[in-house]
Amino acid sequence: MKTRVKICGITRLEDALLAAQTGADALGFVFYAPSPRNVTAAQAADILLRLPAFVTSVGLFVDADRAFVEQVLAQVPLDLLQFHGDETPEYCASFGRPYIKALRMQPGVDIAALAQQYSDARGILLDAWVPGVPGGTGTTFDWHSIPQALAKPLILAGGLDVDNVQLAIRQVRPWAVDISGGVEAAKGIKDADKVRAFMQQVYARAN
Repeated sequence: MKTRVKICGITRLEDALLAAQTGADALGFVFYAPSPRNVTAAQAADILLRLPAFVTSVGLFVDADRAFVEQVLAQVPLDLLQFHGDETPEYCASFGRPYIKALRMQPGVDIAALAQQYSDARGILLDAWVPGVPGGTGTTFDWHSIPQALAKPLILAGGLDVDNVQLAIRQVRPWAVDISGGVEAAKGIKDADKVRAFMQQVYARAN
């Protein structure tokens, strides 16, 4: 099975085009002001206008006010929404757009049961749990703790990089992998060599 790739935290056109040219299936745009990878609606819209066909644009939100999400959607033609906070299933589904739900692997939380609540999500993204940090920590978690059967396609995030992505794919067999910091030169700035190397590792595993 082909493993899909989402490169998140895109802030520059050149990084978006590089990701697309190297084979990324999706690009993530962070609409969360505390994040160093935050972009404005205008920035994201300008990048999306220049993307080639068949690259999915994903907008990431963290416990955002409804009005803010609607404002972004009015300006940015996003293909998919990603909710990375404590949003309810009803909230996630209320925008009339396909979405994925991020869940953090917090000890003591029944991830399989929680995932089932988001019955209309297109996928469940699993990320490392760090208290007070909604995501983008660059930290891995124990992949053996992932439930064997999730209700939705699994997107694996959290501390992935060139050195561990093949092991992650072999062990977890996710529908997709999601990377941000692991291919950066600085927060919000992608490193072209790291992006190419990461994609090569994913492709090598696929072959």
